[in-house]
Parts: sequence; structure tokens; C-alpha cells
Amino acid sequence: MWGMSRRRLRQCVDAGKVMEAIREAERASSGEIRVSVSRFFWGDVEKAAAKAFGRLHMEATADRNGVLIFVVPSRRRFVVLGDAGIHAKVGQAFWNDVAACLAAQFARGAFTEGLVDGIHLVGDRLAEHFPWGGETDRNELTDDVDFR
Repeated sequence: MWGMSRRRLRQCVDAGKVMEAIREAERASSGEIRVSVSRFFWGDVEKAAAKAFGRLHMEATADRNGVLIFVVPSRRRFVVLGDAGIHAKVGQAFWNDVAACLAAQFARGAFTEGLVDGIHLVGDRLAEHFPWGGETDRNELTDDVDFR
């Protein structure tokens, strides 16, 4: 399943369900979650994830609490990046837990389920450390799935 084309991945990832999971997670938190799915490329996946983090303006959140899940199916790789504000609260062990959740589902070919489960884990932790700000809270970043 990991070797599939980008077009096939779009068919296997239900962007609507992923966006709904993001919206649900963000209703309880001031944090922001994005998902980016990239086609095959040569080079360092971590550097590409960092570049996507900037391109998607993940660092533009007021509390520096943006989280990016970056997936490169053809390389069988993904990266979970949290901005400085959330990383300071949760530490590396939490990101490892999210990665394990994603890896288990992706290995079964359950991309949508893996992303939704990972988003829920991240959302729960964001809500714990960055609760929703009430009516003054706004969605700082789009919830769309980024396919590149």
C-alpha cells in the first residue's frame, strides 16, 4: 500500500473525514492541526516536512501551537512536527506515541483511520495545554488536507 501513487493515495485518504477530525479537535483547543501528503521526491523527508511547516505557516499561530502531520507514502515515511509552544508542553515522548499510532494504522493501509486517530491524540493534548478560547478563539489556519 505504501508504494501507491499520489492519485491513488487521494482515493485512499478521505479528506472530508480528516478535515472533520481536525475541526473536532480544534473545537476544544486554540491549537491548529494540518495534514500534508506529498508525492515522491528525492531528499530528506524531515527537511521537506520542515519546509512544508513553513509553507503552510504553521508557526503563525499566536501560541506557537501548530502541529503538522507530513506523509510521503511512496517513501513509506511520515513526520509529525509540533511548533515550539506545544513541543515545550508535551516533549518528544508524545510525538513518538503519535508516530506509533500512525505507523500501526498506515501499515494496515488504513490511512484515513490512522490520520483521524493521530489527529485525535494531538487534539486531546492540545486541549489539555491550550484550551479553546471561547468566542474570541478563531481558526488561524485552514483545515484543508494539503496534497502536494
